[in-house]
Amino acid sequence: MRSFKRWLDRSLAAQAAMMFLLGVGISALFRRDDHPVLWVIQGFLYGAIGVTCVAVQRRRASRAAGTDPRGLAELNRRIRHREVPSEPGERESMRRLVDDQLSRLERSSRWLPYWLGFMCLIAAAPLALGVAAGSLAFPLVIAVAMIGFCCWVVWMRRQASDRFQYMRGALREDRERVS
Repeated sequence: MRSFKRWLDRSLAAQAAMMFLLGVGISALFRRDDHPVLWVIQGFLYGAIGVTCVAVQRRRASRAAGTDPRGLAELNRRIRHREVPSEPGERESMRRLVDDQLSRLERSSRWLPYWLGFMCLIAAAPLALGVAAGSLAFPLVIAVAMIGFCCWVVWMRRQASDRFQYMRGALREDRERVS
């Protein structure tokens, strides 16, 4: 499982295949009456959009860190496992990556309350329509799923922020010890 996860982290083609399969599965789940060819077309479309977003994000992050995409995957793995690199070049790349990611998290935190409010509106609208129509089962499932998704996003942001703060402190402490 560890090698599969590492392969998925490093390979954009593996991520594209995973997004394609998820797109086909979701299309098949929600559009059972459509022809299977449409499921494949929709899966390809969703996968292409997702891979484009991932590739742009990866390119921007690798430029900020001053490394290639494989090196970026290794730096992200080390951040997740809280491993401080020993080489000065890797340490400098990790410092730049951590600073970039923390600044992005801080800038996006201004918009988080608005995004959460919008998501609450999306969760409340089906409930209001369900009350008006007299059927609450499906709107309640949508509302619970939306609230769960929002909690997951906030939790993931917090985890990422904690990891980046820890790594910034460890890199700063290591730099002060070397100086």
